[in-house]
Amino acid sequence: MRLGYFTMPLHPIGRNYTDILKENREAIILCDELGFHDAFVGEHLTDQCESVTNSMLFQATLINSTKSIKLATGTTNLTHTHPVLVATHAAMFDHLSEGRFILGISPGVLRSDREVLGLLDADMNKIFADAINVILEIWERDPPYDIDFPDNPFKVTTRESEWKEIGLGVMQKPFQKPRPEIVGTVVAPYSKGVIEMGKREFHPLSANFLLPKWVATHWHNYAEGCAAGDKPARTEDWRIARTVFVADDDKTAEAYGKADANSPFRFYYKQMFTKLKRAGREAVFKHDQNEADDIVTLDRILDDLVICGSVDKVVDEILAFRDTVGNFGELVIAGMDWVDADLTKNSMRLMAEEVLPRVNKAIGT
Repeated sequence: MRLGYFTMPLHPIGRNYTDILKENREAIILCDELGFHDAFVGEHLTDQCESVTNSMLFQATLINSTKSIKLATGTTNLTHTHPVLVATHAAMFDHLSEGRFILGISPGVLRSDREVLGLLDADMNKIFADAINVILEIWERDPPYDIDFPDNPFKVTTRESEWKEIGLGVMQKPFQKPRPEIVGTVVAPYSKGVIEMGKREFHPLSANFLLPKWVATHWHNYAEGCAAGDKPARTEDWRIARTVFVADDDKTAEAYGKADANSPFRFYYKQMFTKLKRAGREAVFKHDQNEADDIVTLDRILDDLVICGSVDKVVDEILAFRDTVGNFGELVIAGMDWVDADLTKNSMRLMAEEVLPRVNKAIGT
C-alpha cells in the first residue's frame, strides 16, 4: 500500500491568504521528505475557505522544491477552461516535472463557480466528457489535428495557420508516454462515473467523506468498467482517501481529531456537512439511505469518518477499514488546516514512518 496526500485545501475564513498558500506548500514539501507517493491539490474559483484557484499553477511552484513526489491536480475542473489550454498546460507541466505529474480531473460542481462562469444551467457532465475527449485527441494526434466530434462544441484544428517549416500550428505532447496518469475523484455511492473510468484506463480516487460501506461499492463498478474496456482491473490503481490523525497518545488524538471546538477536523466536516446538505447530498453521511435526516449529526460524522489515535489504534482502524472495502493500492491522507503545526507534522511523520510500515507488514506486502 502506498501513501498519498490530498488537500482541497480548506481553511477558516479570516486567515491570511499568503500564509495559507505557504502552509499548503510546506505540507507537500514535508510529504516529499517523508516518501509520500503523490499529492493532490484541489481548486475553486469562488470559495474563500478553499482558496487555491488553479491546482496546476499551485503545483508548478513545487516542482523545484520537491524531489520525488508526484504532483497531481486534485482536480482540474474541465468545465472551467477550454480543453486546448488544459492539454497544452498539462503537457508543459509534465515536461517541467520530468514526468512527476498526474492529471486529476472532474466536472467542477461548486455552484458559485458555475454561476461566475455563466454555467448555472449548463450540463456539466457533458462539458466534462466533451473536454476530456478533446484533450486525449490532442495528445494522440499530430497537426493540423482536425478534431470535430459530433455534438461536441470544442472543434480543434490548425489547418489554416499551420506552417510546419517554422513550427506554427503545433501543440506539445506530454513527457510521459502515451500520456500522464489520469485520476478521477469518486464522490457518490454506487458511482456510475467510475465505470467509465475503468473503460478508459483512468484511475479512481474515492473521497474521504464517504462511509466505508459506500467506498466498497466503487471497486465493483470500476472492475465492471475495466472488463467492458477489455482492460485489467488492478487494485494498485485504486486510491482511497481517508481522514487520519495520529498522535503519541490516544487522548491527544481524540481531542485534536474530534472533540476540541478548534479541531481542524471538526471544522472540515462542519463545512462539508453544511455544503452537501445545501446541495441535497447529505445522504452520503447516512448509514442507510432511508435514515431520517436529523439522525445525521456532526459528532456522528466525526465518529464515522475520522480515524484518530496512537499508532497502534490507527493501524488497527486502517486494517479494519481495509477488511470492509477490500484491497486497494494507495491510502490518501486528507490535508487539514494547521491549527497546531507541530501536531500536524508529527501526525504525518508517524503515518509515514510507523503506521504504514505496520499496515503493510500486516497485509503481507
